[in-house]
Amino acid sequence: MIADPVPAREALPDWFKRLPAVDKTHLSTTDNALTVKRCMPFLDALSMGWVLPLAATVRMEITDSGQTVNTGWDFDRTMVSNHHPYQVAGHPLQPRPPNKFHNHWTIRTPKGWSCLFIPPLNRPNGVVEVAAGVVDTDEYTALIHFPFFAVAADGFYTLEKGTPIVQVIPFRRADAQLAGVVRAETEQEAAERERILRATSAGDGWYRKTARDKR
Repeated sequence: MIADPVPAREALPDWFKRLPAVDKTHLSTTDNALTVKRCMPFLDALSMGWVLPLAATVRMEITDSGQTVNTGWDFDRTMVSNHHPYQVAGHPLQPRPPNKFHNHWTIRTPKGWSCLFIPPLNRPNGVVEVAAGVVDTDEYTALIHFPFFAVAADGFYTLEKGTPIVQVIPFRRADAQLAGVVRAETEQEAAERERILRATSAGDGWYRKTARDKR
C-alpha cells in the first residue's frame, strides 16, 4: 500500500504540535510571548489544501557538493527519475541536478479548477525542495510528477514513506485572474489600516475573531 494523501490540517508538523501557544519564559510587561501557534496566517498556510506524502521510502546519496544524486527504494513502482539539467539552465540551485518524485495518485478537480503544487508550507525537510507548478487538473487527469532538487549536504539520507513532499492547493482559475489596481490609499483606508494595526498589536486576537472567523 502506498501512503494516502491527507488534508493538510490533519498533517501538521510535530514541531508545531509541540509548540506552546504562549512561551511563558518570555512573558513580560512588554512581550505577550505569543508564538506562531496563535498566528492564524501561519496556521492557515499549514492547513490549506492537501498534503501528498512520499508513496514509499526513498534512500538518497548526495555527493560531489550536491552535483550527483543517487536514489534507491524497495518498491515495485518508480519513485524517482531524472530531468536533464538543460531543462532548468540558470536555475539558482544549479549545478545541483533536477530530479523528479513519481506520484501514484490521480488528481481531478471540478470544471474551472486547477491545483497549485508547492513544497509543504512552513515545513522544509532540509533534504529536498520541490519546484512549484500549476496544473489544470480539470482537464489533465494523467499522473502528475514533481521535479525537485536535493538541497542537503553530501551524505546519505532516508526519506520515509509518508514524508510530506507536496502541498496541493486547489483554486478556481477565475479567482486567480481578478484585476487589480495600484493607487494611493484614501484617508479612510489609512485610518482603517491604523485601527487594525492597533487592534492587532494589542494581542486580543483581532485577526482571528474579526477577519478570519467571518469566513
